[in-house]
Amino acid sequence: MAAEQEPDTGSHDIPMPAHLREALAQDWDAAAPMPHPASPDVAPYAARRRAAVSAQFPGVLVVVPAGSMRVRANDTDYPFRAASSFTWLTGETVADAVLVMTPNGSGHDSTLYVRQYANPGEAAYFTSRTHGAVWLGNVPRVDDTSAVLGIATRPLDALAGDLSACRDDAVAVLRGFDPSVDALLPKGDNDGLAQALDELRLVKDEWELGRLRYACEVTGRGFADVVRELPRVIGRPGLRGERWLEGTFWRRARLEGNEVGYTSILASGTHATTLHWWRNHGAIEPGSLLLADMGVETDELYTADVTRTMPVSGEWTPAQLKVYRAVLEAQAAGIAEVKAGADFLAAHRAAQYVLADHLHSWGILPVPVDVACAEDEERPGAGLQRRYTLHSTSHMLGIDVHDCAAAREENYKQGTLAAGAVLTVEPGLYFQAHDRTVPPELRGIGVRIEDDVAVTDGAAVNLSGFLPRDPDEIVAWMREVQGTPAQP
Repeated sequence: MAAEQEPDTGSHDIPMPAHLREALAQDWDAAAPMPHPASPDVAPYAARRRAAVSAQFPGVLVVVPAGSMRVRANDTDYPFRAASSFTWLTGETVADAVLVMTPNGSGHDSTLYVRQYANPGEAAYFTSRTHGAVWLGNVPRVDDTSAVLGIATRPLDALAGDLSACRDDAVAVLRGFDPSVDALLPKGDNDGLAQALDELRLVKDEWELGRLRYACEVTGRGFADVVRELPRVIGRPGLRGERWLEGTFWRRARLEGNEVGYTSILASGTHATTLHWWRNHGAIEPGSLLLADMGVETDELYTADVTRTMPVSGEWTPAQLKVYRAVLEAQAAGIAEVKAGADFLAAHRAAQYVLADHLHSWGILPVPVDVACAEDEERPGAGLQRRYTLHSTSHMLGIDVHDCAAAREENYKQGTLAAGAVLTVEPGLYFQAHDRTVPPELRGIGVRIEDDVAVTDGAAVNLSGFLPRDPDEIVAWMREVQGTPAQP
């Protein structure tokens, strides 16, 4: 039985006297069992990941919380999203859960602490808006979680007592996600654990690669949904067409996944020159380009990150096509450099070389390509192309859109790629409308092309490469999609 909960009430709730609480606890049949939503095929992979962590922290207590709900406004919370490393180690995604790995001989015993919600026969079943199952919908039982995820479980209310003897110990804790866990283990070290987890996550196992492939597949369907809706919003002044398209993609993400992996960028016209255009409140003007940077997050929290730039009216202007072809050439050069043993930055260097070469040939870049792309960053003229390229070409991708951010630089940005890593290749050119160094016909044009690329011992595998990138294929695909009805 769950611990009895006091009523959770808001200022707008009607008071509940004791006799009513008592009456509401009576005459309930047992609730139908709630199958745990996680797929049991994750269990053996999560166990191997925990074993890898155990090997790096011999004899050390390791504590990884899922995190707690965060207030959005007053008594409403943001939708919960579990800490990435927690889900990677367990397959679980619920709030307040905590993984504890206790040293035992040469390894660790793992226990997952999860909340045991109030059920029929308890007053809190009806009275607690945060812990009562009638408020939340049916919830899995603690033992069901154990059976599906293949890990020992205990009720969350046992956590404080179980960890009390370790309060003053030097333990490894993933801090900053759950204040109650941070308070239980105030001397716990975070940096070493966060770094180790992210470095272990640099290489994906076959289960993770499958989830990322699925995320890309659903993202592709979402892109088709957006293209299908374009005719409804083009040339309607005052209509926030970018938001209509954002909502269109979000519907696909919620239908076939958990959410969007990040706030979608739907940037029309000059908005495409703003790298993180998240307002999405603009109209879709005829003849403009649409830069769509979007990704679906799966139920297991793996996300795609894909960008396509397309002419909203179905035809490229000569200036748009000139810029687009340069970016496409740069992306092809970058993808060709993605292979096991290559430098992480090899794709970036290749893409930047191509872009700088085009910029110089157009008379925009005042120095030749070998100067702009010189390794000596202090050399006069080095890096001047960055005025128009703005960002790095790649980042790691996985259960986070910018995955493994706590990894050491020598193992990430300055490291080499290993088979199983997944990264984006996303060069871009962005010509601000008020930039006097740019010819007038190019000002206000922004183009980015981004794909999710898996590293192998041979040629890279483009997980999102089924979405067209060739400019002629893009307009043909747009016509085809707009001629077919939407499918849920």
